[in-house]
Amino acid sequence: MSGFSPEWLALREPADTAARSPEVLAALQQAFAGRPSCRICDFGAGTGSSVRALAEYLPPRQDWMLVDHDAANITAAVDALSDWADRTERQGDDLLLQHGGQMLKVSFAVHDLAAAGRLLPEPVDLVTASALADLTSAAWLDRLVAELGDHPAAVLAGLNYDGVMSFDPADPLDATVRDAFNGHQGGDKGFGPALGPAAGDYLARQLGLNGFAVTTGDSPWKLDLTTRSLMQATLGGVADAAGETGLVDPSELDRWRTLRQAGPKAMTIGHLDVFACHP
Repeated sequence: MSGFSPEWLALREPADTAARSPEVLAALQQAFAGRPSCRICDFGAGTGSSVRALAEYLPPRQDWMLVDHDAANITAAVDALSDWADRTERQGDDLLLQHGGQMLKVSFAVHDLAAAGRLLPEPVDLVTASALADLTSAAWLDRLVAELGDHPAAVLAGLNYDGVMSFDPADPLDATVRDAFNGHQGGDKGFGPALGPAAGDYLARQLGLNGFAVTTGDSPWKLDLTTRSLMQATLGGVADAAGETGLVDPSELDRWRTLRQAGPKAMTIGHLDVFACHP
């Protein structure tokens, strides 16, 4: 499965949902408490996991715009959200969803977020993104912060990889592989040189410097034998990326890959969630 395919996104969604920072979710809920409605734009929306994870923390009427560069993800999002909802109605290309006591209108757009022009096509109350900021550059995040200030809108950037990676049991090569992988994360992912593990802290700092009230919280994946499929897929990706850097001896990396594919009892992948709003 590819890094952003519907299959990979479906595999990781339960771990993403379980990992989200309770402190950040509480700050999100408090910021929108008492409001009857809100407009949300979800960047890098994938199959709509942000809708499913965040809807319960937002007002009873929600208007979502899901933006992704891959039409296959948008198609999968329509199906996944229709299955998630208690009631689904089509309104042209949009979905009208009822979930619990909430009513959601969901629109979709296939768009390359790295393209020139404004990121936000219309005023919104909240911008969400999951596992996206660490793929982007400082310049792109500066551009996002500037637009958020212009609207003004709140932002929730969740599940940003923070460089933490550990295994039980440990192996002497773990740190070398982790450091090589972290270096690989700094390559260009389509937005310019990526900030990788530094992205969450960078975004939080820039938002604070621009007058936002910022809440951050750790959101680590805690994987074990009950999430073996996700562990195996993640380990394969880590080994492949580390190998591309040339920083790990190939024979040692092969040994590590074989050991890890046999299955650690547990592994932790660190993330940082960032929420910011205007005070």
